[in-house]
Amino acid sequence: MATDPREVLTRAAPPPDAVLRYGSFPDQVADLRLPLRTPGSPPAPLLLLVHGGFWKAEYDRAHLAPMAAALSVAGYAVVVPEYRRVGQPGGGWPGTLADVALCCERLPHLLAEREGPTLDLERVVLVGHSAGGHLAVWAAGARLWTGLRGVVSLAGVLDLALAAQRRLDDDAVQGLLGGTPEEVPQRYAAADPIRRLPLGVPVVCVHGRADAIVPIELSASYAVAARAAGDAVELLELVGVEHFGLIDPLSTAWPYVRAAVDRVLGGTVATTGRDRGR
Repeated sequence: MATDPREVLTRAAPPPDAVLRYGSFPDQVADLRLPLRTPGSPPAPLLLLVHGGFWKAEYDRAHLAPMAAALSVAGYAVVVPEYRRVGQPGGGWPGTLADVALCCERLPHLLAEREGPTLDLERVVLVGHSAGGHLAVWAAGARLWTGLRGVVSLAGVLDLALAAQRRLDDDAVQGLLGGTPEEVPQRYAAADPIRRLPLGVPVVCVHGRADAIVPIELSASYAVAARAAGDAVELLELVGVEHFGLIDPLSTAWPYVRAAVDRVLGGTVATTGRDRGR
């Protein structure tokens, strides 16, 4: 059964353990969820989980709360940042990307001060869904987090020029960058993950073949280019999975998402992916 996006995007979840402020603007905050600790527990690895919504103001971090909560129960520390988005003052180019970069720059210090040795800040994975997949891979390329092990992109918009050509979500990419690749080529060169290769860290691209919102070609084209540039990239295609199943802890896609995170943490990302069905 396909995931109902209305149910996923509005499902209740426990509140975060803390809300961290990484900048002075109202949306420069991040939700922190911590795993259950027992005496002798090893330091928890950290996931920076970036939400999607085609970079638009009407979508915020709240819809990833069930996913973040499930990941913290599974033993990860999870940070879900907010950022300025298209339709808000300062959102779009360059504010949206600048916020994600600032978050990656400041969070290690904030977390080290708050949690100390309970977190393993040398075992960090960036995870992003949809437009958040774009931001996660882009941020990894900025090399702002020294303990970064790699990225898990969930239905990521990883080829901005192709997404602009497809006019996804009423020209959402053009809304983010202020024009087409022909009109603002320097912005695409700076913001498009596929143009900033090699990345230098492993990436697992998880994408549902039934995704009608972000076509799987946007992950496939990135994977081809990244491998050609020498990066370790795995493209995991899930048969029968649509866009929101990848962020639903109750979906059949969830075990594959968890396994992708564990492969990145364990340094076992393959250079080629293989199709996986239900």
